[in-house]
Amino acid sequence: MAEPLLSGRGLAKRFGGLLAVSDVNVDVFAGEIFGLIGPNGAGKSTLFRLLAGILPPTAGSVFLDGRAITGIGAARVCAAGVVATHQIVRPFRSMTVVENVMVGAFFGERPRPRLRSQAHALAMDALERCALADRAEQPARALNLPGLKRLEIARALATNPRVLLLDEVLAGLNPTETDRTVELIHAIRDAGTTIVLVEHNLRAVRGLCSRLAALVQGAKVAEGEPAAVLADPVVVDAYIGRSTLVAPR
Repeated sequence: MAEPLLSGRGLAKRFGGLLAVSDVNVDVFAGEIFGLIGPNGAGKSTLFRLLAGILPPTAGSVFLDGRAITGIGAARVCAAGVVATHQIVRPFRSMTVVENVMVGAFFGERPRPRLRSQAHALAMDALERCALADRAEQPARALNLPGLKRLEIARALATNPRVLLLDEVLAGLNPTETDRTVELIHAIRDAGTTIVLVEHNLRAVRGLCSRLAALVQGAKVAEGEPAAVLADPVVVDAYIGRSTLVAPR
């Protein structure tokens, strides 16, 4: 069996008296779209931040290609090839769309651009992939929510990630924009980037992910193919009713 590209072993995170993540093991394999699900407060976003280096774990380790990247900080994790988007979009609103994405180009895994023109070219390529090239010279504050979410993805893509972590990238989108973003996620994976997805839209999760892990109260309670995880009694009980979990085919 192939070795995981990104993995966590015995991951735990405590905030004072709250144990947000408790002894979680997780493996993400190259080329897959791996989903993290769970009810509000389950620890998904905390685990996500541990994998991205945004938070240091209280216990446990994170590995990329078998090399420990625990506690080295988000900037160095990004340079190693693991980058995360944010659930609450955080553009530099006074900068143009392309300038926002150029920031990502200067922090990524590839040999970093030495010239502004090189960063601009990398940014425009990412914007083209995210259907934002025609908005490149507009201020970021002019974008609506779907545009801002695609900008967040484009900025992450400009780092040339090996693993892209997406935190509720579908939240707040209408069905048309959700479908467009699902297509974009598939295209990113098909171009060679492994994806970890934290998402509440379980209909989309079922169609996107090859495997899921479910968290409840900080602990992993199920892992496997989406249909099996979404039908697991412990997972079902963690949500408000079976209809919340089982999306129509």
